[in-house]
Amino acid sequence: MLPQWLRPRFDMLHSSAPMAVCPSPKQLSNEPSCLRMFLSLVSRGAGGWSPQVTDRHPWLQLDLRDRIEVTAVATQGRYGGSDWVSGYLLLFSDTGRAWKQYRQEDGRFVGNVNADGVVHHKLSHSIRSRFLRFVPLDWNPSGWVGLRVEVYGCAYKSDVADFDGRSSLLYRFNQKSMSTVKDVISLRFKSRQAEGVLLHGEGQRGNYITLELHRARLALYLNLDDTRLRFSSGRVAVTLSSLLDDQHWHSVLIERFQKQVNLTVDTHTQHFRTKGEGDSLEVDYELSFGGIPLPGKPGTFLRKNFHGCMENLYYNGINIIDLAKRRKPQIYSVGNVTFSCSEPQLVSTTFLSSSSSFLSLPATLSASGGFAVRFQFRTWNPDGLLLSTRLALEPQRLELQISNCRLRLTHHMSAQQKEEVSTGYRVNDGLWHSASLSSRGHTCCLHNCLMRPGLGGQVLVQLLKTLSKDVYSFSICVTGCPSLNVSGCENPTLAFQGCMRLFSINSQPMDLNLVHQGRLGDYKELQFDTCSIHDRCLPNFCEHGGQCSQSWSCFYCDCSGTGYTGATCHNSIYEASCEAYRLTGSSSGYFSIDPDGSGPLGPTQVYCNMTENKVWTVVTHNSTDPVRVQGSTLQKPYIMKFNYSASPEQLMALVSGSEQCQQEVMYSCRKSRLFNTRDGSPLSWWVDQGGERRTYWGGFLPGVQQCSCSLEENCMDMNYFCNCDADTDSWANDTGVLSYKEHLPVSEIVIGDTNRTGSEALYRIGPLRCYGDKSVWNAASFYQESSYLHFPTLRAELSADISFYFKTSAPSGVFLENVGLKDFIRVELSSPVAVTFSFDVGNGPVVLAIKSHVPLNDRQWHYVRAERSVKEASLQVDQLPLRFLEAPSEGHLRLRLNSQLFVGGTAARQRGFLGCIRTLTINGVTFNLEERAKMTPGVSAGCPGHCSGSSSLCHNSGRCIEKNSGYVCDCSQSAYGGPSCKEGVSVSFNRESSVTYTFQEPFSVIQNRSFQASSVYRGNSRARENMAFIFMTTQSPAMLLTVSTFSQQYIAVILARNGRDTIQIWYHLHVDRRPDVFTPRPSSLADGHLHRIRIHREGKDVYLQDMNLKYSLSSDTEFISIKSLTLGKVTVDTMDEEVMQAGSKGFIGCLSSVQFNHMAPLKAALLKRASSLVRVRGHLVESNCGALADSTIFHSQSGEECRMYSDYTVFLWTMSSNILILYTVNTEAGIEFSVYRFFHCHHDGSQGNVAHCFMSVPCPQTNDRSMM
Repeated sequence: MLPQWLRPRFDMLHSSAPMAVCPSPKQLSNEPSCLRMFLSLVSRGAGGWSPQVTDRHPWLQLDLRDRIEVTAVATQGRYGGSDWVSGYLLLFSDTGRAWKQYRQEDGRFVGNVNADGVVHHKLSHSIRSRFLRFVPLDWNPSGWVGLRVEVYGCAYKSDVADFDGRSSLLYRFNQKSMSTVKDVISLRFKSRQAEGVLLHGEGQRGNYITLELHRARLALYLNLDDTRLRFSSGRVAVTLSSLLDDQHWHSVLIERFQKQVNLTVDTHTQHFRTKGEGDSLEVDYELSFGGIPLPGKPGTFLRKNFHGCMENLYYNGINIIDLAKRRKPQIYSVGNVTFSCSEPQLVSTTFLSSSSSFLSLPATLSASGGFAVRFQFRTWNPDGLLLSTRLALEPQRLELQISNCRLRLTHHMSAQQKEEVSTGYRVNDGLWHSASLSSRGHTCCLHNCLMRPGLGGQVLVQLLKTLSKDVYSFSICVTGCPSLNVSGCENPTLAFQGCMRLFSINSQPMDLNLVHQGRLGDYKELQFDTCSIHDRCLPNFCEHGGQCSQSWSCFYCDCSGTGYTGATCHNSIYEASCEAYRLTGSSSGYFSIDPDGSGPLGPTQVYCNMTENKVWTVVTHNSTDPVRVQGSTLQKPYIMKFNYSASPEQLMALVSGSEQCQQEVMYSCRKSRLFNTRDGSPLSWWVDQGGERRTYWGGFLPGVQQCSCSLEENCMDMNYFCNCDADTDSWANDTGVLSYKEHLPVSEIVIGDTNRTGSEALYRIGPLRCYGDKSVWNAASFYQESSYLHFPTLRAELSADISFYFKTSAPSGVFLENVGLKDFIRVELSSPVAVTFSFDVGNGPVVLAIKSHVPLNDRQWHYVRAERSVKEASLQVDQLPLRFLEAPSEGHLRLRLNSQLFVGGTAARQRGFLGCIRTLTINGVTFNLEERAKMTPGVSAGCPGHCSGSSSLCHNSGRCIEKNSGYVCDCSQSAYGGPSCKEGVSVSFNRESSVTYTFQEPFSVIQNRSFQASSVYRGNSRARENMAFIFMTTQSPAMLLTVSTFSQQYIAVILARNGRDTIQIWYHLHVDRRPDVFTPRPSSLADGHLHRIRIHREGKDVYLQDMNLKYSLSSDTEFISIKSLTLGKVTVDTMDEEVMQAGSKGFIGCLSSVQFNHMAPLKAALLKRASSLVRVRGHLVESNCGALADSTIFHSQSGEECRMYSDYTVFLWTMSSNILILYTVNTEAGIEFSVYRFFHCHHDGSQGNVAHCFMSVPCPQTNDRSMM
């Protein structure tokens, strides 16, 4: 039973006729500690509340008579009728004037579908408030608004303190200082300003803690025992939340244990580790709350005290405000601190629409003959009309607007004549700004002031104009206007969308309640008594470090420099492996790979060695040279830690995704043992990727303390398992290859037996080398329509990317499906020529479909990629135009699933897929289809066919096509021809020759009628280019290749006549900036020899793969709307002068195997001369220089000659130990390392430490031990 004071004493306000209160029906709450409140309103003989039909904006308001902690609400339709509310907003307020919206995921509450059902909503976070307001948004279209409400909650008591901006509370310790290892600080506050200190304390040893409001965000400064930071300006704050100056309550919780800190503001939590050398926070004398009382206090860097209210302020269990109210001696009050919260009357109005919101107010001239308008505003939008008024002399008018994030005042004197001035900076930052516009005589003044200190007061600009002295009355139109024929109102630009408050005209405050009641002025699309600004960057949905920015209605992600792209920076711009790069047609070189794609791991740079049979991934570390070790013991061993070019997590992902990995350990010794010959205990060891000590060396099984010579049965002394354990005075070798990949890479080596006379060791740990990508050809074949593979529930609430390959002869089938109670996600072949991606996150089903002009059930591999995020959804099939849909700015965000993920079918065992699926990857995780298929009836591991394996049947981006009796290679997207796409296409050019390939214009708009938004074509959003060609010339300057866009971007590769005839690469991505120019080779390339150029760009990174060089662009802007590619002479005048000079000279020589992304322009010029896409000028002669390329000597950057794809050997010897080391570089396994004793190496120099002499032997060279 509720207390008597609560049950009958609800006060109601509403927007039309008064209603009566009726008794409560049966109680629904079984929680004895909480209160249950029910309100049934009766109107016109029926139960419930229903506003008048003429009410423009109805709402129902409850006064709970005191602040209550509300935990749930329930609604019901009007009794006995057809009136109910199907959607509504819930607002709350302490005063009944300044309201705040309680935000569900999509901002609104789902209401009723009939008059009798009850819909309950348990609030994810409770409301502590006195007033509630229910604002109907949608109702029964066949009836009217009808509502009965029920509110659940608990009694709420609090201790409150009011700070006036010049006051504070000091909590003084019983001793000189307080040292704590653990702290818990909690409080609630509401602030009138965007700046102010909430909490501060510091100690003499450099300890400090400060909690402050800065730009309406909460900043926590915390440091433990680090005197270096005490007086520095390099203090770093952890900031959280925003818009905290909204005069509503916000909760704060700080939890610290040693260095680990959790900071929670409302529903958002940030975890971090604090700086400093200690684990304790030592604060001297006192903690101050509400401000720092002494402006000159040492170490102080804050500027302004807190102005607002705090409640329930606890420091490590101590109620600070309760002690202050009881005047306890531990609390000292500075200034005027009161214990009730004053409520300022700062009531805001929200302009909801950027096209139709307006507020029109009448005004008259002041006594001085001018006018003055003042107001405050806050918004996220960079543009919008704030105020306009017509002057007496038609058609003169004044306009004040936000333009490009600044305030701009414009005086229109005629249709063609105007003058304007601007002031302010970033006035769209979401903070409150004040603006005033006044006129006196012939002068109009605009004042702008950001509502925060430290900016030097108001900024004044004067606009001298001839204003009519005969203006007797006029109207002021705030933001947009209803129509152009309303006096004084025009809409020359976007209307203002944001919040305004404190309106005054000629120093007279404007009561907007009169406007709301229709007694003053006019308005449209306004929300009174509330500021509905919402920070759409909180939480930040931009992934992988993307920077979030926003407008009033949506957010944007800046992915520059992250290595990711897409609406939320979800998609990696890099391939997942070297094998994936090979499949795109790339050759050996340095690449950035992202092993987990869109997962949390970032990209890393590796060397991809692409051989005829295998693709090797090589990861280097910080100590690749041979190292001599002396003077180490087991008690004081030599230790070397290896830092790889990839993080441990990236290495683990690379190793686990590879078929095989290995790492060579070169170990030579003299009187240095690996194992103690008495008890077998290790004297040296290495540490694996997991930190475990390993004592096997070189190619042997894990856990066996032996070396490779024991496995090969060729140890120099068969009484030992390692050559070094023979402990001889001569050099011995225990080099081997570690190939148990679960232990790789080597993270550390420890050597402990080189302290005896004549004892020493020489070691070298080679790079980690892996080959194969287990995911690329991981496939399953589905033979029964009722069969499927099942996996755990897909975890993709906010973002999901799904990619795979399929081939089938069936006309339709479901590739995958995962469902929840209402939500679902599904990808299917809906017809022989269409793939469909559909899902529902609570806003209704969304369907994207792509239709192909050729059948997709042709038993060939086809690629599918579907993505869904909070911003958009997209679908890609092969190289067809990408289809995408923008998500609604308001609506459900999270995809809630609870069933298993079904692949190849559905839970209903209907519409199953018949065929093969491979390389299924979801959010960067590759699913092991083969393993699951082995235990599933109707499904088999792998996929039959010639084109279903990892062997390279077709080269140079050629596509393998299945045939009944074998396969053929489709070389249409390759620069090469022939049966296996290995024959180069070459052409000889003269000075007037050119080949121009015109790219087909993309489809502009592809309609998708299943969703409200249009589906617009957008090309692949990755900022990526691949260019490759072979050339030979003696001419410079010369134009090799240019690519241009419709937006005047261009890429150019030229030979520059700079005294060295070097190659230059020009990237002009921004019309208003200087291009990026790279000159990689110091030697002349106009030397009559063949040279191979391969350029690969990913974002800002540009790789010249044959030269092993990497450059960084000034921007990662995409190269979009490509117009054409030209080889040879160029005559356009939109490029830089040096490029134009080379373009005018053309190219004389041979070009071969030209590839740009998936286009082969030179090949198209020879085979498709009649095509409208190819334009040939001058004389072209087909050449055989491409056929000679494989056997021709290519000139390297250093000028040394080495035949492509051949082995070469590098010798290295140490002067002190007569050791010869052979590095054998080949295409099969990267770098092989061998060490041999070189008995007859003598020199006259002194004894040295490590090898100092290098001799390069021109290839080919045999690796033959007999030569030594």
